[in-house]
Parts: sequence; C-alpha cells; structure tokens
Amino acid sequence: MKRLRSFLQQASGKTATNSQPQQQPPEQQQQQPQTQHVSPAALQEPMNQMYSTPQATAGGSTLSVALQNQTTSSTVYAYITGQAMDNNNALFLLAADAKTPYYPTSPSATGSQLAQNCAIELGAPGNTVTATIPHIAGGRIWFSIGSPITFLLNPGPALVEPSVTNPSDPNAKINWSFAEFTFNTDQLYANISYVDFVGIPIALTLTTTSSGTQHVSGMPANGLNTICSGLQAQNASDGQGWDQLIVQNNGQNLRALSPNQGMVMNPNLLSTYYDSYVSQVWTRFSSQQMSIDTQAAAGTVSGEVSGSTLSFGGSTFAKPSTHDIFTCSTGPFATGSNAETNAIIPRLAAAFNRSTLLVSDAFPAAENLYYQNPITNHYSRIVHAANLDGKGYAFPYDDVQPTNGPDQSGEVHAGDPVLFTVTVGGANASATTPAKDEL
Repeated sequence: MKRLRSFLQQASGKTATNSQPQQQPPEQQQQQPQTQHVSPAALQEPMNQMYSTPQATAGGSTLSVALQNQTTSSTVYAYITGQAMDNNNALFLLAADAKTPYYPTSPSATGSQLAQNCAIELGAPGNTVTATIPHIAGGRIWFSIGSPITFLLNPGPALVEPSVTNPSDPNAKINWSFAEFTFNTDQLYANISYVDFVGIPIALTLTTTSSGTQHVSGMPANGLNTICSGLQAQNASDGQGWDQLIVQNNGQNLRALSPNQGMVMNPNLLSTYYDSYVSQVWTRFSSQQMSIDTQAAAGTVSGEVSGSTLSFGGSTFAKPSTHDIFTCSTGPFATGSNAETNAIIPRLAAAFNRSTLLVSDAFPAAENLYYQNPITNHYSRIVHAANLDGKGYAFPYDDVQPTNGPDQSGEVHAGDPVLFTVTVGGANASATTPAKDEL
C-alpha cells in the first residue's frame, strides 16, 4: 500500500510499520524494527479513485472491526497494531480481549517481550470476534493459524514485526498474513497486501452509514496453492526461477514471496530478468515520445530517450535494473525533492511491472494491456488471477490506474464507516458482497 499509505502517514506525522526487511544479516534483522519511509511521491498524487464523490466525515472516535474465522482451524489468532493518532501517535496494540488498548513503554533492551497478551483468539471456524479500535495510522490486522505470532519490542518503543526473509525469525515457520488500514477522522482506508508475499486468504467488507457496502473478495481457500502452481508453471515455461519464490514447511506451501523479497533471499534470482525489455523500451522511445498523465499538478508530461537517459523536461531517468523495477524505490525510482519526478515514478514503475511500455504510448495504460509481454511481473499477474475479483496489491505501485479506471489494489474506503469485517481463511469466499446477516 505504498502510495496511499504513505500519504496518510504523512498526515499523522509518523511512518508506518512494515514487515519488509532491510538487507542485513539475519541476527540484525531480528533485532531491528522494520519501518517504511514516507514516499515524497505520495504527496504529489491525487487520490482520485478515493475522493471522486463527497463523503461524510468519519464521525466516531472508535470503530468496530469484525474478525471472522473462515479457516478450517479452531486455532486462529488475530492482532491489531499501528500508531494511535489520538494518543500522540503512540505505538498501539490491541489486547487479547479485543477492546483494551495496549501502549508499550520503551524497553531497556532490544528484542524484549510484550508485557501484555495481544493474541485475539477467533475460536471455531465460522466464529466472529468483534474488536474495537481507536483512530490508527499505519494499521495492520494480522492473522496466524496454528501458533501465535511473536512480536518483540526494541527501545523507542519500536515494534519488531515478523519477517518473511529472516530464517532466524521466530515466526519463520508460522502461517501468518495481514491486511493494512488507516482509520482517522476523515475515513477508513484498508487493503489486502501482497507486496511482500502471499499467505492466508483475507477478504474485506466495509459497511457504511450511507455510502453502501464495499467488498474485496480475496482468494478462495486454495488460493496460495493456485499461485504456487502458477509460479511453477511459469518457471517451466521460461526457466527464470519463479518457483524459488515458493516457501514450504514440511512439504506444504507456506507462502509465496514477491520478487523483491525473493531477491533479498537470493540476490542472483531474476537479477537481469528485465534487461532486454528495458533495452527495447529505450530503443522504442528514442524515435518517438511517450506521455504520462501524472494525475497531479504537473499534468501530462512527454518524455523521450536521448542517449542513455529518458527525459521529461526537468525529470530524467536512467535505465532501471530488474531490482529497481520490482522494488519500485531504488535507482531511477528513488523519490526526492522534485514533485514532477515523484509523480512520474509510480506511473513509470507500474508500466514496467505490467509491461505496457511496448504496447502503448500513453500511461497509465488500460487494464487490458497488463502482463501481455512474456517479460513481465508474473508474480503480480498470477496473484491477480488467483483473487476472485482480480484485486490486491501485488507490487508497491499497484494502485496506479488511469483516471476513472478500475481499481487493482483491493481497497475499501469510506468517510462514514460503521463496521469493518476482515475475514481470514477463504472458506465461502465470494466475488459478491456478503449479505448483512453474513457479516
């Protein structure tokens, strides 16, 4: 949820927690809190897909969150974390009773235990536990099956979250996933995130006072296995190592890593994958222009390649590496102080991930052009196909879309939220909005 989430965090004055680890030795990864830096690009981009119609201000200081167990297990845990916006953005966890806020104090040592039990037990399959949350920035709703998640504290306090790329992480063999959200005085915004990995299916339903009910379907119960089969098939087709993104435990699929996380585990994986495609793009736009609608103050800008540089007036881009494309944040895609550049970056990075740069001259391109080239972000392609409604954040700028184009990111938002239902497990998953008596 890179673009919108960082925009909302800027409003609160805090960065959001993120499980995406830095590339550092495993023993250091376990001790360091994982943080996500606010992207300056976020401040330059309109949220046209979110604010296209006027909405009422989110009236209450708390919100009911229904946590629904749609797994086949009776041992399912939920956790809610974030920054408490009405308490000076203090680190927040919800206690195991699903209603008591827990504000950890700064510990004296890294890797300290939480002082309270924050594992909300969901009970038998089909059961729902209703939690109550205050205004939260950078929020996550975590789930685990079979075992609780281990969260630790570092001085600050800073929450040490699970990592999918640290083999020494105490959660390395646990089946866990999360959804992201921010709830403030303006609205609730939430999405299902596959930017780091795919694990347990999660679905979202947002019931509002007067703006209808919104639903993001997520995956069915066998969604992860479908994705892993797709990655294996793609590897059989091109031999690029897509199957190495699959993480198993005791012979069973545990999760599928995104390419940017797979490259943390193995820097040689897919390391030159996009090289030939990038060269073709540079050749194409050496003799013609491309246009990018920044959907911001810069308007639509035109660019062309001269020598080794793609130039849009005052914004210039060197050839991106495969790592730059998958992370969307390194090399030429690193944001800075130039507002125009920061608005171009998400749209150009999305065009590379979706491989639309050889089939269109104007960006963001239409959805029917996504993932048509043999060289593309096949992880993202496969993940979208496995979701019943085709939605879910599969790379950091997966919310980029043409103005009034269909959402790709799997988000719900409203200024008048009444009940936020988060379902885990994928049983009874449906592309249609659940009836009220099912929430």
